[in-house]
Amino acid sequence: MTQINGVSVTIACDASDSLTTHDSVSWAITQLQTVLTRQGLQVSHAGYTSLKPTIDAAAQLSAADSEVIPESIHIQVSGADSAVSKQLLRAHSIEVPEAAEAFSIINNQTAEGTTITVIGADANGLVYGLLELADRAAYSEEPVAALQAVETYSDKPHNKVRSINRLFVSEVEDKPWFYDLTFWDEYLTELAGQRFNRLHLALGMGYDYGHNPNVTDNYFCFAYPYLLDVPGYEVRAAELADGEMERNLETLQYIGREAKRRGIHFQLGIWTHAFVQEDSPNSDYTITGIDESNHAAYCRDALKLLLETCPEIDGVTIRTHYEGGIPEPAHLFWEVVMSGVKACGRPVEIDMHTKGVDDQMLQLFLDTGMPVVLSPKFWAEHMGLPYHQAGIRPWELPVASTDRPDLMSITATYRRFTRYGYGDYLKEGRQYGVLHRIWPGTQRVLLWADPAMAAGYSRRGSFCGSIGVELCEPLAFKGRKGSGKEGGREPYLDSTLQLDGQEWKKYLYYYRLWGRLLYNPDTEPEVWQRYLRQQFHSAAADCEQALAYAGRILPLITTAHLPSAANNVYWPEIYTDQTIVSTGEPSPYDFDTPAPKTFGSVSPLDSALFYRVDDFVDDCLRNQRSGKMTPLEVADRLSDMAESAEKHLGTAQSLVGDSTEAAYRRLAVDVAAQAGLGHFFAHKLRAAVAYSWHERTGSIERLEEALSSYRSAKAAWEQIVERTKDVYQPDQVYGHVQIMRGSWADRLEGIDANIAVMEQVHAKLLSGVEAAADAETGTDTAASADPSAEAFIPQAASIQEFIPAAVTVGHYPDALAYADIFPAAVVGSAKVRPACEHKSPVHYRKGAPVELRVKLLGPAEGVKVTLLYRHVNQAEAYETVTMSEKDGLLTATIPAAYTDSVYPLVYYFELQEDQGQAWLVPGFDADLSNQPYYELTQQA
Repeated sequence: MTQINGVSVTIACDASDSLTTHDSVSWAITQLQTVLTRQGLQVSHAGYTSLKPTIDAAAQLSAADSEVIPESIHIQVSGADSAVSKQLLRAHSIEVPEAAEAFSIINNQTAEGTTITVIGADANGLVYGLLELADRAAYSEEPVAALQAVETYSDKPHNKVRSINRLFVSEVEDKPWFYDLTFWDEYLTELAGQRFNRLHLALGMGYDYGHNPNVTDNYFCFAYPYLLDVPGYEVRAAELADGEMERNLETLQYIGREAKRRGIHFQLGIWTHAFVQEDSPNSDYTITGIDESNHAAYCRDALKLLLETCPEIDGVTIRTHYEGGIPEPAHLFWEVVMSGVKACGRPVEIDMHTKGVDDQMLQLFLDTGMPVVLSPKFWAEHMGLPYHQAGIRPWELPVASTDRPDLMSITATYRRFTRYGYGDYLKEGRQYGVLHRIWPGTQRVLLWADPAMAAGYSRRGSFCGSIGVELCEPLAFKGRKGSGKEGGREPYLDSTLQLDGQEWKKYLYYYRLWGRLLYNPDTEPEVWQRYLRQQFHSAAADCEQALAYAGRILPLITTAHLPSAANNVYWPEIYTDQTIVSTGEPSPYDFDTPAPKTFGSVSPLDSALFYRVDDFVDDCLRNQRSGKMTPLEVADRLSDMAESAEKHLGTAQSLVGDSTEAAYRRLAVDVAAQAGLGHFFAHKLRAAVAYSWHERTGSIERLEEALSSYRSAKAAWEQIVERTKDVYQPDQVYGHVQIMRGSWADRLEGIDANIAVMEQVHAKLLSGVEAAADAETGTDTAASADPSAEAFIPQAASIQEFIPAAVTVGHYPDALAYADIFPAAVVGSAKVRPACEHKSPVHYRKGAPVELRVKLLGPAEGVKVTLLYRHVNQAEAYETVTMSEKDGLLTATIPAAYTDSVYPLVYYFELQEDQGQAWLVPGFDADLSNQPYYELTQQA
């Protein structure tokens, strides 16, 4: 960078405020100095001195004088409690920043130059203010002008916790970054700059006790003996090289120190407490010196010693259910282990992964006296739309028994509904925090970046008083369960796109969006647009829009269609095709998909707001449509988003200048692949609807339409293959089973095979063979199952198997016309849906009735409005009441007996008109980033 002559920057700290001497603040000042120097400015640190308020109105320059402002910049650093800060804040009519991590920046232009004062409510507030100045200078071609133009403003966090989860799951793939101290310096600096305030380093999270057949890689699975030699025990990882245990501990201590220096809470995840994986007898490392007699005591003493030896650890994340290695019930084991935390001599946050946690287990952890956080899964083990499930899948509800009482007697029975969402943990007046963790099953490789959805997730991070969001970052679970390989974290085959061991830098835009928007969902777009401008110049705006539209595709698919909640089974990004035609052949999805285990029988992840394909067709044929989003609406939204992404990508291509530049090529391929997935799933959903209609009516026209749509889906997949071949490695490995590895090209064979099955159905129908075949077998191959919700409820960890009653081809006199079930038919009809005006009360009094009012605006004749409400407890069903007219309004009341509860409330409305159409309010906005129901919390 060329030196900018005549421009000097002075940084001074308020000597009267001890906050400015905090180690994190000193680090942030050094970062700012480094960036400004790199940008060509002359920087000096004046140290600790008496600051000037610089608020003399006579000395300030008007906007008209701005071009003669001397090019000297003074940066002042002060805490909110200092006299200078208070004087400045009053003069600019700015409230004193009081919330943790809040800050204000005040810019005064005077004859002496520019004075920028950074005022923090605490050390992190000062860090964020200082790093904001650094960011503006770093991403500007004119850093002096960028600093002079800094506006006077304040900012504060919406979410108390904004966390990144980095997983160690593969010895061969993860040791290089774990030991790389330069990586940690850069990575932690980036997290701090984007206002993440918590790093969760997860050890053992890649293992699922009871589901790990023949897994050999167990490095850090049972973490303690890889880090510590605990006095009084002879527990060892036998094959560990000399000095490696010490190196692991030193590295962990370094990570903790550097995180703390940047104002980042350091959370260590100890996800597995099994010292042997019983279904994997040939592990690489043998844990010796431990058995059932000393297991709990050793874990207690090891955890205590670890917390004493590494005081930089601010908290531990624990998985208490059976997959963590301790068969249920395990309350006595955890009572012993948690006494080690209690005895470590300092406050340590205990983060409980909530799957299977019951009241007794929760109280046991609360009794430690430590701060306790519960961390449920946001959307099962995937990433859906940015709201919490309105309704869980029916087979997640509690059941009486399990076929594995020796292992999962709690998780698989009465606490079953806690596996994939917030369960019943959002009680009013709770003594613990709730942090929602977004798991990585939906998207691992392709760049995700939609500001609207990130902001939506931020707003939902505080749902019913929750404390925030944790993200499993890109490439999470890479190489897990022994599937890792040397150099395997490199996703690219094309050498010009490879990142030379710094794969995380591909996702810098991802970290920026998530971090800044989790801090404040109303963050100004300029924060991420300046990054894009530096990368893509005049194409930046279209790159932003292309990524945004593309980023909505897979979350919508995940919410609307979920063949498995498990992230190690369902991977829509590199999707393994599921048959539309029932064949009886086994599928990886069988354990989590209801019979007849076809694409059309798959449940949405949100069963309250989205239709299954087969249920939608059944309701249309009976003319009993509910207001749920239909598969055809989902398909249309997918198509629209894919087309919009492609349109903006095309414009970006014409504006970018050098379209061969690596950063742009990575973006372009990822947008094209996500758009292709949108087209693929849109066509396949339409194919499934047409085929389900054919099954029930015998219509050959619908069967041919299904075939045509399925072939179009294949064509869309072939386009993904064309864009990604020779770009990405042909084997993207996220597990030891075939469904968790491979490439888009690998999946074509399965798509071809499933289309061929449908073609056989068509050929038989045309040839007349089908009737004879049916007579021989006594079955109806043109029929599919229509099981009731009760039939979905399982008895064990997987979905219950049952023999469904066949649905015969029949006559449906009340059926909607097939053409009328498409969204375009509603839009094109003469009938206009009335608008629904409703103001939510937001709060309610416990034990008092809640009257809700709706006003319909527009043609409302024949429209029935139903209120659906329930407690914020995912094990409960919705109550429904038809709204009645009162004084020109529609009203309904939630009874006082129902509000006399420990839970907040959620509700929404269903509108049905007499021609068979129905919809929900509030429903979804165009960007799919709002909360599609209302939330009521109790008044304090």
